[in-house]
Amino acid sequence: MWRFIAANNQAGNPTWWLYAGNNEMVAWAGETFASTYSANRAASAFKVGARTARYEVYQDAGGSWRWRAWRSSDKVAASGESFSSRYSAEQAANRVRDNAGGAAGAAA
Repeated sequence: MWRFIAANNQAGNPTWWLYAGNNEMVAWAGETFASTYSANRAASAFKVGARTARYEVYQDAGGSWRWRAWRSSDKVAASGESFSSRYSAEQAANRVRDNAGGAAGAAA
């Protein structure tokens, strides 16, 4: 089962992460929030809008492929790890788009 977790990052700032059924982290907020409550709200918003978000696959400065999901305000709502191929990054983004809405841990 996919699940969202909102907690403090290593620097002690609230954020959220999305884990796949195999316990692999597949997406994260990419930003911190004023409180864990706000991080949960952001995770919930991504959960609701994951299927309709605008996903972009791009090559980073190091030559790796990545994906990010944009919300309507043109702010990055989530992003994922790096991949060696465009295809792998696209598939990862598709899995997040298709599964985030059913993930546990974020109130919808």
